[in-house]
Amino acid sequence: MLPEQRKRRIVALVTERDGCSVADLAAELGVSKPTIRRDLQDLEDQSLIERSHGGAVPATAVGSEAPYGQREVQRLDAKVAIAERAIEGIEEDAVVFFDSGTTTLEVAKRVDEPIVAVTNSPVIALELEGTDSDVKLTGGRLRHRSRSLVGPSAETFMERMNFDLLFLGTNGIDADGFMTPDEDEARIKSLMVSKAARTVAVADATKFGERSFLRFADLGEVDELVTDGEPPEAIREACANAGLGVTVTGATE
Repeated sequence: MLPEQRKRRIVALVTERDGCSVADLAAELGVSKPTIRRDLQDLEDQSLIERSHGGAVPATAVGSEAPYGQREVQRLDAKVAIAERAIEGIEEDAVVFFDSGTTTLEVAKRVDEPIVAVTNSPVIALELEGTDSDVKLTGGRLRHRSRSLVGPSAETFMERMNFDLLFLGTNGIDADGFMTPDEDEARIKSLMVSKAARTVAVADATKFGERSFLRFADLGEVDELVTDGEPPEAIREACANAGLGVTVTGATE
């Protein structure tokens, strides 16, 4: 296992188990305790875990937003299921915007026909590079916590564009709408929603009831929400009243 693969596995194990000891990680990954200690130090420097006595625990999120690398390995099975359902809405040659995020990345991984793909995520742009799609990147300032491009340059790009379909990420969903903790993220997300003919939000069920600093879209501004669990009653009723369709992966139709 390469060092970077090992570190990703460490983050996954620490997150899934709510903490691991150095001894357990060394035994599971087949490396020495000093190697694990060095890996933990590197991961703590990247804010992906926090060192504890004899091991590590999940990183404490800033507000309601965990670092991208930590979110990338959380609830991956749910994100894959959501992506496989959401991708059904893509049509050949459509202009599709992919918002930054770990669930939208899973959607992008499943593009199998030529489209015009636009994104504010360098990670997603690189993922789509080897496909038959024409890939466009917004430009802007890189926000490291979300690995997204934001700021005036990204907003200027968005203002002159229109999209057939938007795959939208979010940090939280409640009866009032979709939320994010960052002002720059809120502005760019609001713009992409306003420029899309159809918006599909992709979010796992842990986002329900999560309140964040800023609301960037009302429920009625989004056409469909694809998720992996039934929303709480208050959110379900608010979605129905707003005309927001909710698709639950694995639900009987």
